[in-house]
Formats: sequence, structure tokens, C-alpha cells
Amino acid sequence: MMRKSRFAVTAALLSATLLSACGKSEPAGRQGRGQPQAVPVVIDSVQQVTVVENLAAVGTVSARESVTLTAKVSETVERVHFESGQQVARGAALVTLSGQQQRAALQAAEANAEEAERLYQRNRQLVEQQLIARASFDAQVASRSATRAQVAQIRAQLADRVIRAPFSGVLGIRQVSPGALVTPGTVITTLDDISRVYVDFPLPESQLALLGVGQRLIGTTAAWPGRSFEGVVTTINTRIDPDSRAIMVRADFANPDRALRPGMLFNVQLQQAARKAWMVPEIALTQVGRESFVWKVDAENKVQQSVVVTGYREAGKVEIVQGLVAGERIVVEGVGKLRAGQRVVQAGAAAEKSGAAKP
Repeated sequence: MMRKSRFAVTAALLSATLLSACGKSEPAGRQGRGQPQAVPVVIDSVQQVTVVENLAAVGTVSARESVTLTAKVSETVERVHFESGQQVARGAALVTLSGQQQRAALQAAEANAEEAERLYQRNRQLVEQQLIARASFDAQVASRSATRAQVAQIRAQLADRVIRAPFSGVLGIRQVSPGALVTPGTVITTLDDISRVYVDFPLPESQLALLGVGQRLIGTTAAWPGRSFEGVVTTINTRIDPDSRAIMVRADFANPDRALRPGMLFNVQLQQAARKAWMVPEIALTQVGRESFVWKVDAENKVQQSVVVTGYREAGKVEIVQGLVAGERIVVEGVGKLRAGQRVVQAGAAAEKSGAAKP
């Protein structure tokens, strides 16, 4: 009997110890059997902020005026009047081609024209005195006109032998030397007016409503790191490319120091007017197929997924066009571990509560 009594006492003590141990292992976050622990997340309220939306694109620099100078005739270069990279004014002589035959022909044509003029003056007096027939005088008038036209034609041929700058600008590399034979199409040099430059760049057709002539924009290029250039939109193309669904835009930039050169790659940012928008961190979004969701937190700190429509994105934030209103609370960090109806707690508050519970 004594042994049975001792065994019963020992068993009772062991059971009490096990029950005590089980009670201590109950999680602090549980309020009772079946109550899940609140998940620590970062919660924030939706607020409206001011944003300035920028349209970004990549374009190519073009000169305000640009031409490749070539010869119109086959002839030998007599003189070259310029050096590579020289600034020239409109009408400046650049190259003179040999024109000995044309000059000789011009002298003969001018002599014929002078003789035709003398005969015209003499016959005019005679026809006034009715000493010659009117038909003879008319024939002399035609002869005078023909000799004048021949002189003008030869002078035009001589003019073609002097190649001039069609506008003021900077010459490129010289491609010919005195004595060289040039033919129509032979490149002599290039001429560019880069006191102002154009930048042509494409934008999606969806952004057409945001474009307007006179808009300001900022440009940068890899050739001049850390420097920005200010320009203005001058032309929006009348047609949209049916393949790319993009529209070409032209902007004008002042270039007094010739820093920008034709053919240069140019990054453009088109500034829009400031507006109000609901912006949330991109990490607050959950993407499922083509739909985007956020986790809303209700008054009982429980979460539910809500469909939203997104818009403009900038620096890790995204605009919510539809689906949220002012003051609503959403989970901005920790969305990957949530499920509908789950209770959440602010991560900082959970840490403070856990620290306060420690002895």
C-alpha cells in the first residue's frame, strides 16, 4: 500500500510539471486557443502629394541649317578660299573652278551684244524716219535680245564655277585641293549652322495629350556630363508612325558655344505642370496577371486585398488613379506574407511590445 501511494504522488507531481511547462510555451501573441498571431508589417495612410510628371525620350541633334557642298559642273579646281572648320558668312566664295573657255566665250558674246545694240539704235532711228521696213527693225530687236540672252547664259555658267556659302555657318573638313578635277556630286565640304540646333525625338501616342508647342524641356548628353541644356518644343509632327505608334517631336536649343553637334545622342525630359496625386511605394503593390492590388487595413487591423489602377511612376513610387481614398490605411512593407482576413500590427509597435514584455 505504501508503494502504491508513493507512485501516485510521483505521477501527480510529474503531471503538474508537464502542465506548467506547456503553459509557459504558449506564444505571447495568442489570446486564446485558435487566435492567430498578428503579423508585423509597415502600415501607412494614403495621402495626396504634389508631383511634376516628366516625359523622357532619346533624340538626335540636328543643325539648324545643314548642307553638303558639291560642284555642279565637271571642272578643275583653280583656287580654294577656305580652311577646315572656318566660320563663313552667307555668300562667301569657297572654291573657284577653272573657267577659261567660258570667259573667252563671254568676251565674244559681249562683243556680239554690243554690235547688236548699235544696229538696234541705228535701225530705230531709220524706222522712225520710215526709211526701212518695220519687219527689218523687228528682226534687229530679236537679234539684240538673243545676244543679250547668250551673255546672261555664259555669265551664269561662270557663276557656277564659283561655289559660295548658301548661309552663314561653320565649314567641315576640306575635301578638295587646287588642281583637282571635280564632277557633279563631288563633295567639297560640309556647312552647318549650329548657332541653334534641333533635337528630334519620338514619344508614344498615349502621351500626345500631354504635348504642346512652347513647352520647356531639359536635355543632357554623354559628351557633357553634369551639364543640362534648356530648350522649347517647336513642332509636333502631324502623323503618327503606324508601326511604332510614336509621334515625332522637334525641340529648339540655343547653342552659342557650339557644344552640341549634329548627330549627337540626346536625352530629353519634358516637364509637365505640377498636379496632385495619390502616391504609394511600389513595394505596396501585388501584381496578379494584369491587375494590381494593395492590402487595406480595416478598423480591426485586419487586411483585405483591393484592386487599384496605377498611373505615373517615379523614384520607387506609383500613382494610384483609382481604388484608394484619403485616409485609408494600407500595408506598404511585408505584403508577401499576408492572407485575407489576417490581423496585422505595426512593425515598430510590435517590437516595442515585445521589448516591454521581457523581464
